[in-house]
Amino acid sequence: MKNYQCFKPLALTQKALTAIVLIASSTTWAQSIHMASTTSTEQSGLFSHLLPAFKAASGIDVKVVAVGTGQALDMARRGDADVLFVHDQVAEEKFVADGWGVQRYPVMYNDFILIGPKQDPAGTRGKDIVAALQKIATSNTEFVSRGDKSGTHAAELRYWKLSSPDAAKGKGYKECGCGMGPALNIAASSGAYVLADRGTWLNFKNRADLAVLVEGDTRLFNQYGVMVVNPAKHPHVKVQEAQKFVDWIVSPAGQKTIASYQIGGEQLFFPNAGK
Repeated sequence: MKNYQCFKPLALTQKALTAIVLIASSTTWAQSIHMASTTSTEQSGLFSHLLPAFKAASGIDVKVVAVGTGQALDMARRGDADVLFVHDQVAEEKFVADGWGVQRYPVMYNDFILIGPKQDPAGTRGKDIVAALQKIATSNTEFVSRGDKSGTHAAELRYWKLSSPDAAKGKGYKECGCGMGPALNIAASSGAYVLADRGTWLNFKNRADLAVLVEGDTRLFNQYGVMVVNPAKHPHVKVQEAQKFVDWIVSPAGQKTIASYQIGGEQLFFPNAGK
């Protein structure tokens, strides 16, 4: 009969190494969360500035999927995210009321702006977003809509509804079903109008002949909120780690980090947690 005694130390060593690897893998897994967020927070460059600061403070890595707010909410309903960082307050409040989110926290704001060709063929320039859209519709000027159920798209549809009883948009209205960056690229290449969030616009490089034409209307206010996905709906949600992110981003440290993000000396987002 063969003697296997000499292999026992090796077998024990292999078991010990396997156990260490499994423990390390489990620790790594536990120290990361998935966040569903908007394209504006990523394409503005905010997350490249914000998330390293959070990881340094907590040791938790945040893996972001940037989509429209509507898609982000759908991801959370499917259990594909631990935390949400989005900007459609009406939809967010319904999400919580329906039991999908634990609690909604306001985080920061900026504003929407109407972008268009510098020569402004529809004559939209000014502060009134509703009057501007009426002029675009009646002149049948090209307008690029994200058409992706994002927070920006939801706001745009509200403004169109205010502009006329039947929300007429004119023959130049086109939906791209795309994020903010691609929508701006289409507008730049075709000389069209587009509603954008200021953060993405400030970080947008391919402006061509585009310029800010309408800004300053109080209706263009753009609020962002954050929510932990309800573990009662999806028990696998990493509640503790997700709540640490929420607690940090609404804390003085997180709010200061948001306020410190600038492009060309201009602040992109304004913290307002607890207000």
